[in-house]
Amino acid sequence: MSDAPRPVSRRQFLITGSSAAAGAALVRPAALLADTPRRVQDKMRVAIVGTGIRGITMWGREVAEEYADVVDIVGLCDINEGRLAFGKSYIGVECPTFSDFDAMVAQTQPDTIIVTTNDNTHDTFIVRGMELGCDIVTEKPMTTDERKCQAILDTQAATGKHVTVTFNYRYSPHRQKMKELLMEGRIGKLTSVDFHWYLDVYHGADYFRRWHGKRASSGTLFVHKSSHHFDLLNWWIDSEPEEVFGYGALEYYGTNNSFRHTNCRGCPHQANCKHYWDITENEFLTNLYVNNEQYDGYLRDGCVWDEAIDVYDKMAAQIKYANGVQVSYSCTTYSPYEGYRIAFNGTQGRIEAWVKERQPWDAPPYDEIRVTDNFGQTELIQIPQSAGHGGGDTRLRDKIFRDPSAADPYEQFAGVRDGAMAVLVGIAARTSVDTGAPVQVARLTTLNPQPVRPKEG
Repeated sequence: MSDAPRPVSRRQFLITGSSAAAGAALVRPAALLADTPRRVQDKMRVAIVGTGIRGITMWGREVAEEYADVVDIVGLCDINEGRLAFGKSYIGVECPTFSDFDAMVAQTQPDTIIVTTNDNTHDTFIVRGMELGCDIVTEKPMTTDERKCQAILDTQAATGKHVTVTFNYRYSPHRQKMKELLMEGRIGKLTSVDFHWYLDVYHGADYFRRWHGKRASSGTLFVHKSSHHFDLLNWWIDSEPEEVFGYGALEYYGTNNSFRHTNCRGCPHQANCKHYWDITENEFLTNLYVNNEQYDGYLRDGCVWDEAIDVYDKMAAQIKYANGVQVSYSCTTYSPYEGYRIAFNGTQGRIEAWVKERQPWDAPPYDEIRVTDNFGQTELIQIPQSAGHGGGDTRLRDKIFRDPSAADPYEQFAGVRDGAMAVLVGIAARTSVDTGAPVQVARLTTLNPQPVRPKEG
């Protein structure tokens, strides 16, 4: 008999200890509180479920290094024991590790759970975490379909726990400046928005070599990627989406090629494939993923021509907001450069920007916003570029960990309703593509879109 550890199936990981009988109380059971660690020096006790890149970097190592005076990372949980071990070492903590989520909560008694698992499992840990008495910080998208979204909304209402959705794009200075101009009424009454996002042939392709390229895991890029953009729109417009009509197709990746392989390593077509990528040249990714494939079979360098890919690589949506604003949105995943173009059209002028996040030519170290008055002049506003999602990462973490009660003049904090409204636009767009009909957002969950976005703080 082999001495190798037996892999834990995803189903076992999600369900072990979490089948909680139907009548289980929606508070942390007293039995789970016995003999568990207590808060030390009034620090926030944080546990992380999901030890992929985002879990062990932005919410792991960077939190451990920058917020050690206010945060204790008390537990890590993942299906893959190899990634779990590497993640613990990389973050630099001495906390216990678990494959059983309920056991982690029972033993470590966190105040807050950070959810960084695959998108289609977010709801499992958000709901169960709240049932066990924890607040939640979840990566976007909050979830992947309307049924799961409703379960999160219901559990949050029943438990009163807090759900924070990590929309770091709201916190970048460039996007904040656009919000400020809109709040000031700089272009009069906002009437429409043109918003077009471009993923380049490197970053865009990366979604299709990972689990994101499968609808069952990501809910399509309308949900996984575009929920970031839809949240920005909801925040900028300061209203909630009412009706969505979507278009989408898969015309570049997947079956749109004459050859394919399971993954890049060992591919017989690598000399002829412009998307060939040697993951082993990256020590970090090799240690995190390649060295731990034996535990769950996940290939981080999957083939972008995989016939199982079933998400759109080009997307467009028309969105009507409850306050009357109309939006034209698109996302392309195989552009020669990366970034976005946006324009806000108002009764007294226009705000526009072309943000180049990565391009094959030299660009100045700042982003510009152009404000043009009707019958008037043009003003150029330059915002210095910042690392970490446009400078948003640190500002978001400061709000969550260092000073949760800090003033929020630009309403950048995103809670459960904001998280829901962002994914509901993507879910509605996806449903519209499937049905060929416009989708009313109010029919997806119990949330009724409001002309003025309700504030969460």
